[in-house]
Amino acid sequence: MNNPALFLKKFLRYGTTIASVAPSSVWLSRATISTIDWSCPRIILELGAGTGPITAEILKKATPESRVIAVEQDADFAAHLRVRFSRYKNLEIIHGDVSELARYLKGRGIDKVDYIISGLPVPSFTGEAQQALFRSVRAVLKQDGSFNQITEFPLLYKRIYKKWFKDVRFIFEPRNIPPAGVYICRNMQEP
Repeated sequence: MNNPALFLKKFLRYGTTIASVAPSSVWLSRATISTIDWSCPRIILELGAGTGPITAEILKKATPESRVIAVEQDADFAAHLRVRFSRYKNLEIIHGDVSELARYLKGRGIDKVDYIISGLPVPSFTGEAQQALFRSVRAVLKQDGSFNQITEFPLLYKRIYKKWFKDVRFIFEPRNIPPAGVYICRNMQEP
């Protein structure tokens, strides 16, 4: 289960370090992964999985040969994810920080990933934390891969992603509460 009560409790306690007052809707979750090519096995990295609404949609679409790795900094969310998705052999939950992505992946024999799906509250990060995140993303994302970032303030933060990616497009999802969307970012560049 998605556990909206746990999500709300974390939001009330930690504010903008949790991306939203509620987990992503099924519509936003599906929009977030709508650009993934599911025709062959992929390595998909999810950042800030929370209670797992996007993780659930990824696992519905991923081939059994695909590897799905979710990095979650909050210990309660990570524990929830391990229980919720315990039957999936192609999913690994890492309780850790996104600044350590290259180290986590190297320890698992992975050099690069095809897709990064992010539920992190990137706009609320300090400039230094944003730089650290995108340096970490650059180190592990394949050249032709994409970084898909959810947001609850459609188009307001596009400049953040345009700074780091040459190709940024936006998919709006009005059925999410509140209305939200996803940035599809490709072709990383030096800021």
